[in-house]
Amino acid sequence: MGPRIGPVDVEPQVPDKDNKAMMGTGDTPGDKVSPDSQNLRTSVFHSIKFFVLCHSLLQLAQLMISGYLKSSISTVEKRFGLSSQTSGLLAAFNEVGNTALIVFVSYFGSRVHRPRLIGCGAILVALAGLLMTLPHFISEPYRYDHTSPADMSQDSEASLCLPTTSAPAPSNGSSCSSYTEARHLAVVGMMFTAQTLLGVGSVPIQPFGISYIDDFAHDNNSPLYLGILFAATMMGPGMAYGLGGLMLRLYVDIDRMPEGGISLTSKDPRWVGAWWLGFLISAVAVALAATPYFFFPREMAKEKDELHFRRRVLAVVSKGEDSSSGQTPEESPKKDGPAQIAPDLTVIQFIKVFPKVLLRTLRHPIFLLVVLSQVCLSSMVAGMATFLPKFLERQFSVTASYANMLIGCLSIPSAILGIIVGGILVKRLHLGPMHCSALCLLGALSCLLLSLPLFFMGCSTHQIIGISHQPRAQPGLELLGCTKPCSCPSDDFNPVCDPSTRVEYLTPCHAGCTQRAGTEALDKSKVFYTNCTCVEGGGPVPAGSCDSACSHLVLPFMLLVSLSAAMSSVTHTPSFMLILRGVKKEDKTLAVGIQFMLLRVLAWMPSPVIHGSAIDTTCMHWAQSCGRRAVCRYYDHDLFRNRFIGLQFFFKTGTLACFALILAILRQQDKEERTKVVTCPGLQQQPLVSEPEKKPEDSRV
Repeated sequence: MGPRIGPVDVEPQVPDKDNKAMMGTGDTPGDKVSPDSQNLRTSVFHSIKFFVLCHSLLQLAQLMISGYLKSSISTVEKRFGLSSQTSGLLAAFNEVGNTALIVFVSYFGSRVHRPRLIGCGAILVALAGLLMTLPHFISEPYRYDHTSPADMSQDSEASLCLPTTSAPAPSNGSSCSSYTEARHLAVVGMMFTAQTLLGVGSVPIQPFGISYIDDFAHDNNSPLYLGILFAATMMGPGMAYGLGGLMLRLYVDIDRMPEGGISLTSKDPRWVGAWWLGFLISAVAVALAATPYFFFPREMAKEKDELHFRRRVLAVVSKGEDSSSGQTPEESPKKDGPAQIAPDLTVIQFIKVFPKVLLRTLRHPIFLLVVLSQVCLSSMVAGMATFLPKFLERQFSVTASYANMLIGCLSIPSAILGIIVGGILVKRLHLGPMHCSALCLLGALSCLLLSLPLFFMGCSTHQIIGISHQPRAQPGLELLGCTKPCSCPSDDFNPVCDPSTRVEYLTPCHAGCTQRAGTEALDKSKVFYTNCTCVEGGGPVPAGSCDSACSHLVLPFMLLVSLSAAMSSVTHTPSFMLILRGVKKEDKTLAVGIQFMLLRVLAWMPSPVIHGSAIDTTCMHWAQSCGRRAVCRYYDHDLFRNRFIGLQFFFKTGTLACFALILAILRQQDKEERTKVVTCPGLQQQPLVSEPEKKPEDSRV
């Protein structure tokens, strides 16, 4: 436990004083227990089990709100006209505030009121979630047909083939009022600010929660509680994708639906779901989960062992063995807890000593290679988590809701299962460093091999009339002359598809359509256009993009992605054990902190931006807004697939190379030790003496 904080001469009725009275290391018969302390003993807020329950719910809600943006990234792009690079930067921006403050959390440790700080951080996370919904309420209602004037109904004659004299004047997408541009900048800035606050608020939640549990749970129960905590929180990203799948089925302006409803289906490329509603629900969940933390004490009684006398005797025996090995209290494992980093250093001393520990840790080859492998793995995960829903939408013509459901039901549970299997293998087989590295190498190799078929699971982009510079275009379709009498706006986007030839037209005007079918005789959610001079038979043609010819491959694709995620997750526990076994005992906790800091700086922050930039290079047709490039409307599917999966393959190859080097170094070290024992008889006694100390370190999980 951390050092006792607070004055000694506090009034007996103050709860902290009673709390301190209960925190003696032994329950001697002579100890007096006041009625107040007896009440505190039975209070639910003085139970570490209740704290574990509350913290599991809080981290579940916090990870749900952190991961929700990734589930709706393509929807936010369409709603506010963002490129993939900008949306990737937005998704990564919550790591900025987190990275800037996470190092100092390890310094404060138990010097602060940890439950209260966790509650304040959670409230900040909830406010950030509410701030993310604000752009929806301050923006005008979403208009999916930008060419029709504000006083004209959407999907009207603006998109039809009309004579030049009677056609409405096309809107000029290259210019707009300064108010419109300022409002767009304000909306984007608001979302970036919300993401930064989200990262700052999440800083104290996990470290302080883990250290609080480790300090006041019994030593026998602490691993169980932490296991429950991690198992519950791992469901957060899966619930985020599930929530995204539900919310994106609803229309974005469900709270201000236009008169007469809308003529869109969720499969229409112009459909925008209620992305903001998920942030609202998640923010309320975080705020409710944060409430109990303001009632937990700064310190509570150490949880008593609920096991019987036999295990207490074993604990006493093990303590005697630890003390007989010459280990001083300052060197005990208890000092390795997250709350015990440099408890006697001032802030200035901590800042001075941190670079030395950082350099000493980074000079260790095993630590450096493990961190590099995890950087590659985390870069792959960050890119996949951010843009896999968009990839499925574009490549296989599935809705955003269905893509999120697939990820939440297949990929996330597979990753959780892989982490559990990796931990079980390390524990049951008592794997040492060399075998841990071999397991990591096997998992990375399997992940790499499973990703190879993904390059070939997809189709090329179908023919689109109305855009230029598209690959494999059929010459002559653009020169048919069927749209010569029409005045087609260049910046309109109201696609229609000829199902017989699988040719898509940018607007009904580009298909030569002069009439819109009456919705009273047809399904109101679907729109048909007739008298289309460019379409064989004149139509009717339905509104919306053509379906992909590879829609049936979406399930096999996701099964391979899920198996690959499971194989890569198997490396999580053994690679973590390589770090714990590879650094000095006094540097373990700081090494773990350095590891997470490097993962954020080198993987979670740049990877979404890298993936987004690569995706932008595959765009064939950009929308224009106020003279700037907005959202991409059409991608070259082959380039999109090859570059997105190629980036994943690159990071997986890096992971495999790092684990191969780790295994080679460990084998070389083992060979040198064996050679030293054989060739130097005088040194033969040294390994025999140190072996009993090394074995528990190598095999204990």
